[in-house]
Amino acid sequence: LAPEFDIIQAMIDARKDSGLTQKELAHRTGIAQSDISKLEHGNANPSLRTLQRLAAGMGKKLRIEFTSA
Repeated sequence: LAPEFDIIQAMIDARKDSGLTQKELAHRTGIAQSDISKLEHGNANPSLRTLQRLAAGMGKKLRIEFTSA
């Protein structure tokens, strides 16, 4: 489950670093605040499109990479 927790923590850290509340991010992205909360609590799995929308709403770029095991 480590990759899932890493993604969740990265989303939370990026939002906080951007100085945004969940409500503000919801307004910027059109994603419901309740859905952002579910994502941040690990109660939902984001699609790649959702991650891109979140990144754009925070003024960030999404980067996904494969690394050696």
